[in-house]
Amino acid sequence: MLNASIIPLLHDQSTAHWHDSFVPLPAAGTDFETLVLDQHRANFDLWHREDEARAPLADGTAMIEIKHAIDSLNQLRNDLVERIDVALLEAAPVQPASAPLHSETPGLMIDRLSILALKIFHTAEETRRADASAQHHQRNRERLALLNEQRSDLAGCLAALWTEVLAGERRFKLYRQLKMYNDPALNPVLYGNPSEHKGTR
Repeated sequence: MLNASIIPLLHDQSTAHWHDSFVPLPAAGTDFETLVLDQHRANFDLWHREDEARAPLADGTAMIEIKHAIDSLNQLRNDLVERIDVALLEAAPVQPASAPLHSETPGLMIDRLSILALKIFHTAEETRRADASAQHHQRNRERLALLNEQRSDLAGCLAALWTEVLAGERRFKLYRQLKMYNDPALNPVLYGNPSEHKGTR
């Protein structure tokens, strides 16, 4: 079900397509791969809304809208991580309680792979930016090599974890993110007087 070598390819191909519609969108071969792409799309949209928030001339009204969008996308991102882990737990055999517990879930590792794919895409752009210096290009080639190494290592760790889970040699649990900022029952700015909570979060 989980093919760790396919996930970076799906991330790269979909990232290229979402930046340029002439690049074909990869076809998800399974429902799980569709879920991986949905989670990556949430990260893609989050990345670009966060870029908008850093625009020097963004006005207050725009910033409020962007901040709300960022909160919603971050919630979606985390919800999809949990859905990935649920799907994998349902597909995995019963995990023996004696197996060592892995602190990071496969869903969280896939989320990290997604972020690395976005960093790789945008760093690659910087290696060929027409208005940048040769030093800038070189610096980003070095960064790109490091990012690719980190992603390769992480994909290998994900593959090893899933192999061990299937063999009953390691287990993982579903860790709920339990975000508070979007919950009107938990965020005091939402359930109370915002002026009473200024600077408390």
